[in-house]
Amino acid sequence: MKDIQSQQDSRRINIKKVGIKTVSYPITVRDKAQKRQQTVATANMYVNLPHKFKGTHMSRFVEILNEFHGAIDLKSFRIILQKMKDRLEAEAAHLEIEFPYFLKKVRNGTSRNLGHYKCSMHGSLEKEDELTLSVEVPISLPIVEKSIHRLPGSMGRWGKADVSVRFRQFFWIEDIILLIEETVEEELNDLLLKDRKVLSVESLARRVGACLEGIDAINWYSVTVHNFGDECSTFATLESCEEPVG
Repeated sequence: MKDIQSQQDSRRINIKKVGIKTVSYPITVRDKAQKRQQTVATANMYVNLPHKFKGTHMSRFVEILNEFHGAIDLKSFRIILQKMKDRLEAEAAHLEIEFPYFLKKVRNGTSRNLGHYKCSMHGSLEKEDELTLSVEVPISLPIVEKSIHRLPGSMGRWGKADVSVRFRQFFWIEDIILLIEETVEEELNDLLLKDRKVLSVESLARRVGACLEGIDAINWYSVTVHNFGDECSTFATLESCEEPVG
């Protein structure tokens, strides 16, 4: 059978993105406490197709994913991108996965509820690779163990912190999550000590950013803190300057 997809195309029009999306796929992610955690991801895989090709074989995307048997981490993510780029003869390769991550809370030696967090990894490879990890951490009141009437208020119910990071070296997902939660708790404790009444998105975003700034393994970060109100919502976003790696 003639391979139509790989035939030359004389129209000289590049396809910006071609691929597959919203593929449900079982994956294994690294877990600091249990070593490995089984979860299910939604994957988007696509490439920049040079004008010389009419199209690409969509089945090859899933074939590449299957080669890793669902074991995906920062290292394998880069290998998958390289395989996509080479096998599909693409100018650039892109992979996005979104998955739930579960974290058992332990405080004072006692296990608490199982936390559930939305995480995603987004990688691109053209001449150099770029890989971003994003986590969504819910923020609710009360977080500290104080009487409810003394807790800071807001314009409405509370919200979440969206944090994206790029790494110089390996860093655990749960360490990012716990770092954000501890930073929120510190901010609330400070408000209580100073007898301030409102938890602001600006102050909290700055505090989370300052905490991430002090971690050597992180090369770049973006922080957005959301407060969900009854009539409208507020947010504050900040982003670091990325330093060249190496």
